[in-house]
Amino acid sequence: MNAPTDISMKTDDVLRVELEVFRREHRDLDDSIRALQAIGTGDQITLQRLKKKKLLLKDRIALIEDRLLPDIIA
Repeated sequence: MNAPTDISMKTDDVLRVELEVFRREHRDLDDSIRALQAIGTGDQITLQRLKKKKLLLKDRIALIEDRLLPDIIA
């Protein structure tokens, strides 16, 4: 079990804080990617790494949102 990323052991309050941190980091990465693309100074490897990190954050955000807001079929 990977303790730092295992959300089953974390409280909802901790998950909400992490969710906000991840959302902020995701926005910052998005801004950085756009800026690098706009000025054309970023090399492709750097852009790919930033995009990969952004996707990983998106997956973590989705996991936490699913835990906090379960999809209940009525």
